[in-house]
Order: sequence, then structure tokens, then C-alpha cells
Amino acid sequence: MATQALGTSKSLPRQHVYRPVNQIQERIFFAGMAILLCVVVVIGFSPTYFSAGLFKAPLPSPILHVHGAVFTIWMLLYLVQAALISAHRVAWHRSLGVIAFCLPPIMIVIGVIAALDALKRKVTIGPLDPAVSLAIPLLGIACFTVVIFASWRARRKPGSHKRLVLLATIGLVEAALGRFPWTQMGLAPAQGAVTGLGILVLLVIAYDLFSLHRIHRSTMWAAPLTFVMGAFAVPIGMTSVWHSFASFLASTIALHG
Repeated sequence: MATQALGTSKSLPRQHVYRPVNQIQERIFFAGMAILLCVVVVIGFSPTYFSAGLFKAPLPSPILHVHGAVFTIWMLLYLVQAALISAHRVAWHRSLGVIAFCLPPIMIVIGVIAALDALKRKVTIGPLDPAVSLAIPLLGIACFTVVIFASWRARRKPGSHKRLVLLATIGLVEAALGRFPWTQMGLAPAQGAVTGLGILVLLVIAYDLFSLHRIHRSTMWAAPLTFVMGAFAVPIGMTSVWHSFASFLASTIALHG
């Protein structure tokens, strides 16, 4: 058992008592979530990417091959990092973390380029027009940027760091959730993706309540942000402000393309 904070002090007007953390339960939860997220990604992208031969997959743009490779490496690194903590290899985890955190800036740049490339090609997601479709990846990238940067800032605070990395990665896997066979389950793809995202976010909140008997301060802001940016991307994309923004991006791309 390990305690996350000091006990109370009579000299302080307000007292914050953090309950002990069961390290075995914590390792099981975070390792289990890493496995679950990797399974979600494999299921979601298997028909068009993994089972299609990765680099041999018939993707419509070369940037998507780079995008798929980089994001796959992130998921594998996340799984390995969780396994190292479970195996008590903290020093290895920290060393690999230096390499792992070189990836997010690359992921962000490639994600934006891929989103703009889709706008240029007038890609639509389901019945959504290209402008609304653009909101889904761009808002997801914006959310990932904020949460993963916060996790880097909190790298010396294990409780915050691991939750923020997990929530940042949950935000990424919404793209895989959107490709699940939801129609066979009686759900529309958008409804299924939001439901799946909500379940993953609630798992983090539920774990906090179970293990800490409170919601961790990092979960308190990052969990709602992750859900809102994923669940409300389409409504935001339908606004006139977003359409004006998308039109500006499209005209800029056409001007320099």
C-alpha cells in the first residue's frame, strides 16, 4: 500500500485526507485499460488497415499510411509502458518515456495534415458534409494536445500523469470506435462511438471513486474535456462559425495546393 498525501494538520483550516492507494489494483486497472484500448483500435481499424496489410492497405492518401504507423506505435508504446509499471520496471518506464514523449508532437502535426488532406479531398463521414467531418479529427487533436501536454507537465506526479496519458489515449481511440459495426448492434455509428467513449471515460471515473473514494483532480477536468470534445464535435461542426472556419481552411488549401 502507498499513501498519496500526508495526513491532516490541526494548524490548517481545511483538511485534505487522501486515502491509501492499493498499488496492485492500480497496476491491474491501468494495464487492463491499455490492453482494452489496443483491442478497441485493432477491432476498429482491422478491416481497413491491420487486416489489409498495414502499409499495403489501399488507403486513399500516402499521409494516412504515416498517420496509421505513428498512431499504432503510440498505442504499442502505451501498452509497453503500462506493462513495465506492472512489472515494477520503473526505471525502464522512465527511460522509454523520454522516447515516447517525442511522438505526440509528431502525431499532432501529422493528425492536422491528415485532417486537412481529407478536407481537400472532400471526405465525408457518414451523412456529414466535409466541413462537419473535419471537426471530428481537428477537435480530437486539439483535445489530445491539451491533455497530453498536461501529462508531460505532471510527469513527476504519477497519479496525475498516468490518468492524463490514459484519457489522452481514450480520446484518440474514438476514431476506432466510430468504425465499429454498431449497425449490427442496433446503433447508429455516431451514437455507438459516443456511447463507447462515454463508457471508457466513466471507467476512469469509476476507478477513482473505487480506489480513492473521490475523483482525482486530473480526472475532474480531463475526463469531461475528453468526452465533450468527442461527443460534441459534430454539433460544433454544424455551427456557422465552424463552417466559416472550414471554408477559410479549404480556400487556403486550394490557394497553396
